[in-house]
This record gives sequence, C-alpha cells and structure tokens, in this order.
Amino acid sequence: MKADGAAARILVVEDHGDTRRVLSTLLDRWGFDVSTAESLKSGLAFVDAKQFDVIVTDIALLDGTGYALVSEAKRKQNALKAIAVSGYHSAADVEIGKMWFDYHLTKPFDCHALRTILSEFSGSGTPRAGEDQTSFGSDGAAS
Repeated sequence: MKADGAAARILVVEDHGDTRRVLSTLLDRWGFDVSTAESLKSGLAFVDAKQFDVIVTDIALLDGTGYALVSEAKRKQNALKAIAVSGYHSAADVEIGKMWFDYHLTKPFDCHALRTILSEFSGSGTPRAGEDQTSFGSDGAAS
C-alpha cells in the first residue's frame, strides 16, 4: 500500500513463465496491483498504457534488456523505481545496473529482501507474522 492507501502498482517483466507467475502471485498476495509482461516490447506497451510505481524486471529478456526497459520507462515516468531480478551477479553486473536500477537482486533471491525493498518504496511495512515467506530457486520455482 502507498501512503494514500492505494495499492502500489508494480510491473513484472520476466521471460521465464514460471518465475513471472510466482512473482505475480506473491506480489498480489502482498496487496500490490500487479501487471505482468514477458518481453521488452510488451513491457514498454504497459508503460505506455498505465502508470507504475515500481518495475521488477529480469535483465536478460528474449527481445532486449531490462536496462532498455527501465531507461525508457523512467524517461516516461520519472518517479518510477526499478528492481533488477537477474542471474547476472558479478560485481561488474551490479555496478553497471546502478545506472538504471534502484536495487539488484540475484536469482535465486530471498523474498524477504524483495518485500523489504518494496516496503521502502511504498510505505507498506514489513511482512506480518504468518505471511507467505516464499523463496525462489535458481530455476525460478517457488519453494
């Protein structure tokens, strides 16, 4: 939730279907307004059609990069925050990502970290006791 009580709007762009579905389901359970896209092209179409608070995207997309997506999205929606969720994890990858992304999570990642970051962006607080605390494996599947 945002400070005004509205659900924060999040665009998830991920070309791996299972990862996209799990992320979307998890974010929805946490109370966010979630839209999903599977490519750079479809992600940009969403950015043209709707305002978002946060983009969560993979860096390597089948038809481009998360860098290109976030660069264009932030040009159009300058208050937008961006989180990279990627298998790219070298220090150089993370450093390069700082030019576009506010945060970089390396797959597999702990959902607590994602929730904490989103809480900073949206003022939604931290997970409640008993709330879904799913972690992602390297294949994107929830465990």
